[in-house]
Amino acid sequence: MNESTIIKTDAKSHSDYSLQLNRWFLKPIGAWPYFSTTSTLEKVISVSLIILCYVVILFSIIPCVAHLIFEDDSFYRKVKVFGPLGHWFIGGINYTNLLFRSRNISDCVEHIETDWQIVTKEKQQQVMLKHAKFGRYVSAICAIFVHSGIMSYCIVSASSTQIIKVGNETRMMRSLPLGVYNRMIPVDTSPANEIVLVMQFLSAFITDSSGIGFYTLASVLAAHACGQLSVLTIWISDYVNEAGNRKEDASFRKIGTIVEHHLRTLDFIARIEEVMSWVCMTELFRCVLAICMVGYYIVTEWSDHDVRSLTSYFIIFASVTFNTFLLCYIGELLTEQCMKVGEIVYMTNWYILPRKRILELILIIARSSVVIEITAGKLIHMSIHTFGDVMRLAFAYLNILCQMT
Repeated sequence: MNESTIIKTDAKSHSDYSLQLNRWFLKPIGAWPYFSTTSTLEKVISVSLIILCYVVILFSIIPCVAHLIFEDDSFYRKVKVFGPLGHWFIGGINYTNLLFRSRNISDCVEHIETDWQIVTKEKQQQVMLKHAKFGRYVSAICAIFVHSGIMSYCIVSASSTQIIKVGNETRMMRSLPLGVYNRMIPVDTSPANEIVLVMQFLSAFITDSSGIGFYTLASVLAAHACGQLSVLTIWISDYVNEAGNRKEDASFRKIGTIVEHHLRTLDFIARIEEVMSWVCMTELFRCVLAICMVGYYIVTEWSDHDVRSLTSYFIIFASVTFNTFLLCYIGELLTEQCMKVGEIVYMTNWYILPRKRILELILIIARSSVVIEITAGKLIHMSIHTFGDVMRLAFAYLNILCQMT
């Protein structure tokens, strides 16, 4: 086995390693994109999973919307129903966004696989692998947070029972995570209650997986982009250090490769923006809604001392806060890393180069000065400052909601 074969094998295993968690989270819900190597059977299974997922999500959302509209509940009960409904509804929107952005996602995946084939030195592979590991760790943390938050809420809801009187008969039924309009589905009877409960657990898994799929994609893609920019800085440093000893043609080819890779990485970040933009908008809305609703539940139920419910609320609160911070941090990190490439050029020993070589570096500096931003809906720049604004807005709405009751 020659060296090129070894590098190619390592590139394949490394790209699989960096994208492994994304496949695990997206394939069960049919959201993993198609590639030229995807078989007909895999496409049929994926379409079947998509149809099944939509049926399960709609089966949970529609009766809950009917319950919210037609049931004559108190304001507190309507708020209790609206919070989980909002989470399920936004999860369905995110699932749809993932499917519509399937082509963009597949382009990003193929871009990552090609990048792993481009690197030829062990030092560069180690830099990329370091960022890939970081992306995996963040993805795993996101998955644990999201699933533990919503599933704990579902388990706490299902473990509690309520007494229902139907005529002269008294029945004890399990509480449901989502409210259901009784005239649409008689959940006060068995086995309807159990069937609806199972369907709501499945829909929770699907909506959670769509959110996790997006968070993991954002983490892995951003980590890979940072890895490519780090490799680029290595190339720039090597170019400056070796330019004096290189021949003219070799030096020209070297700077051409650097500029080409720089533009390739910036194009990859632009694709990340296409994938993340509208989902970031829905996630910011989810953050405001979740913090407002969960905060309201904590305030109103604190005196009940229900440890299980309060624990699930705090986990959801921590999950939403962490994931929103992650998206905002990713946006700011990518912007800073893009600008950092130009700063790296300034920090090298550029002054030892001939004037012609210095002019070549200006190409990189000029392109780095053009700021690339990850936005929410092409309107809001994702940054730490945005995270602070979102948190302030959420607590402002929480204050208004508490004053209304």
